[in-house]
Formats: sequence, structure tokens, C-alpha cells
Amino acid sequence: MKLPLVPTILVGLAVAAMIGLGIWQLDRRGEKEALIASLAANRDLPAMAFPSPPVGDAHLFRRSGLMCLDVAGWSEQAGRDASGKSGWRHLADCRTGAEGMGVQVDMGVSTAPGMKPAWKGGAVTGTITHAPDSTPLLASLFGKRPPRNLMLVADTPAPGLAASAAPDPSSVPNNHLAYAVQWFLFAGIAMVIYVLALRWRERRAPSAPTPPQS
Repeated sequence: MKLPLVPTILVGLAVAAMIGLGIWQLDRRGEKEALIASLAANRDLPAMAFPSPPVGDAHLFRRSGLMCLDVAGWSEQAGRDASGKSGWRHLADCRTGAEGMGVQVDMGVSTAPGMKPAWKGGAVTGTITHAPDSTPLLASLFGKRPPRNLMLVADTPAPGLAASAAPDPSSVPNNHLAYAVQWFLFAGIAMVIYVLALRWRERRAPSAPTPPQS
């Protein structure tokens, strides 16, 4: 079987790229496992003042506190309370006075949307987690993105709300092995499809005429 040069090169490059992405995901898996272990250890560290942005993920799941001078506004997100019941968590946009810094604070969960808590601010203690983020999945996987904003999940809910579920390091996704397997499968499927295409092309090619007998 004679291989066509250009298609073979293109398929080979594509397969090599997919295998490279699979290997990269395996490397990322080890990095993510180390990060999750480090974040789990944060729960045993002493409480700290809420960090000023920009910061990375090093302080996730750390105990922290802040003074909410006043609430600039409220927003809602689907969530769960400490007992696991689904509801709507209410996020306060707190002004802390630190160079105009604003911090989101999860002040608890209601059973229905649209509630506006009467809480006006004050001292808050809780656990640090990521603030809600609207970055598309593809951008987070392949794009270089700035550090995500952090949020404090309050231990004591606002009046009329149930305490939100505490942030848990086990919720940090580590899907890199699955991604690696997918890339390796894509590479294998591409090779199989190309071989089948070559065989089909060979069968469709006209046969050379038989030379006349003398």
C-alpha cells in the first residue's frame, strides 16, 4: 500500500498533538493532586485576615475573618445548606474599607429565591472559597486566566437564613486522568479511521490492465 504523502503527514501531526495533550494532562493530574493535598491542610492552619486581591488559590479552605462595614448589594446563587438541602445562597457585596476593597460573603441559604436579607454588615468569620465565576469551560482549560476572586462563607448565617455548606477540598475537580484517556482514545480513533480510509481508497482504485498474451 502506497501512503499519500500530505494526508499521512497531516494525520501524523494530529495524532502526535493528541498524544502530547494526553501526556500533558497526566502531568497536570500530578500537579492537581499535590494542590488538593495542600488545600486540605489549610483547614488545620490558624485563622487569617481575609487576603487582599489579587491572590491565587493558596488560601482556599483557610479559616478567615473580616469586618463588613456595609452591604453594597446582594446576589443569589443556587447552593446547599449545611444539612445538604438545596436552596438559594445569598451573597453580600461587602465594603471592607481596605483601599475600597469589596468582598463577597456567603451569608446563608434560603428555600426560595428573591429574599433580601436584613443583615447590614458586621464582623464575619468563616472559610475562604472561590467566588462565583462565569469563565467559559474551554477558556479555563486552555486559556491563561487571572486568579479567581475569593469569597468568605460565613459560619453564622444572616437572620432568616440557614448556614451554607462549608467549602470542602474534595469538591476541587481532578479530571485530568479522564481528559488524558480521551485524548489517547481520539488519537487511536484517528489512526483507525485513517487506515480504513486508505483501505477503502485502495479497493476503489482501478486495477491495472492485464498485458495481452503474445
